[in-house]
Parts: sequence; structure tokens; C-alpha cells
Amino acid sequence: MGGWILLALVAAFAFFAVTIYNRLVALRNRFKNAYAQIDVQLKRRYDLIPNLVEAAKGYLAHERQTLEAVIAARGAAVTAAQRAAQAPGDPAAMTGLAQAEGALGGALGRLLAVFENYPDLKANQNILQVQEELTSTENKVAFARQGYNDAVMSYNTKREAFPDNVVAGLFGFKEAMLLEATESPEERKVPKVQF
Repeated sequence: MGGWILLALVAAFAFFAVTIYNRLVALRNRFKNAYAQIDVQLKRRYDLIPNLVEAAKGYLAHERQTLEAVIAARGAAVTAAQRAAQAPGDPAAMTGLAQAEGALGGALGRLLAVFENYPDLKANQNILQVQEELTSTENKVAFARQGYNDAVMSYNTKREAFPDNVVAGLFGFKEAMLLEATESPEERKVPKVQF
């Protein structure tokens, strides 16, 4: 009789552990999918930036340093996004992406502030169209980032709560990192616009 009780307890524990494991896998896949949505929007933004720079080149011949800074920041952000796509949730990859995105945002902000000094450039239909697409994409990136962070929060909460933390520890479910802004004070400065 005692053997049956022990066997029933082991079977119940195994069922319980499998249920927890499957729930953790589902949550991990959810945050990876949420990161994939960010990746799609970032790629769109990275594809729009060369169009903006190319359209502005003729007007900003003596603002070459600003254009080169945007191009360099875009390159660094693309590389960081590729690393993050290979390991969504990895702390080093997410920190690298957040820093690269902060630098790119700062460089784009400085470029858009320079535009204010050139009335012809501000009125150029190509520039206006690309700026509109970039603004729309930025909104989509922010929305996707929020979805990713929500999915990571659900995963991390479940992973840390008892008894799920026991199963998570046994099967190597690592903490996923939120995608947070890590802009430097310089990048947080509001561009000075004069009319």
C-alpha cells in the first residue's frame, strides 16, 4: 500500500513539474516572439535612415560630420540588433542594443535639429515623407518594446515565483532582461531649435 502512495506522489510531482516546465517554455517563447516584433520595426527604421541621409546630403554638404555620425550610429545599432536577435533577453545583448539605440536616437535628433536651419530642406517632400515614415516607425518600435517588456516581466515573474523557481533552476531557465533606455545625459538633451 505504501508503494502505491509513493508512486502516486512521484507521478503527481512529475505531472506538476512538466506543467511548470511547459508554462515556462511558453513564456520564454512569448518574449522571444515579442523581441522578433521589435527586430522587424528596427530593421524598417535602419532601412529608412540611409534614405533620410541621402536626401539630405545635397543640402547639408558642410554638415558632413552630423551625417557621418548618423551613419556610424546606424551601423552600430544594426550590429547590436543582430546580436540581440541571436539571444533575446540576454543581459549583455539587451544592454548593447539599448546603448546603440540611444546613440542612434541622439544622432538622429541632432540631424533633425540641423534640418531646422535649412528652410528648403524642411520643405523637401522626400525629406518630409521619410521623416513621417520614421516617426511612424518610432511609434511602432515603442509599442513593440512595450510588448517585449511585458512578456519578459511575465516570464521573469513566473520564473522567480515558488515553486516554478525550482523547476526553472533545474532546467536552466535564465532571467531575461528588459529593454530599457540607457541614453547618456548628452543624448537626453533636447535639441536646440531656432526659427
